[in-house]
Amino acid sequence: MKLSELEKGNRGTILKIETDEELKGRLFSFGLARGSEFTIEACSLGKQTIEIMVDDTLIGLRAEEASKIEVEKI
Repeated sequence: MKLSELEKGNRGTILKIETDEELKGRLFSFGLARGSEFTIEACSLGKQTIEIMVDDTLIGLRAEEASKIEVEKI
């Protein structure tokens, strides 16, 4: 399942990030990597942006970026 498919309040674990190295590096610098657990904190109207909490860090992602992140819902 993709991160973009989850709703506010859902929790999950990152399985795979399928994007270019530049974006992977940026996400990794925020603490988002394979095995990271997260919570969906908020979604904008139309789900154009998603805010997730990873290790006490709030990260905002575009829907396009979130659709490239494979997750397991917990």
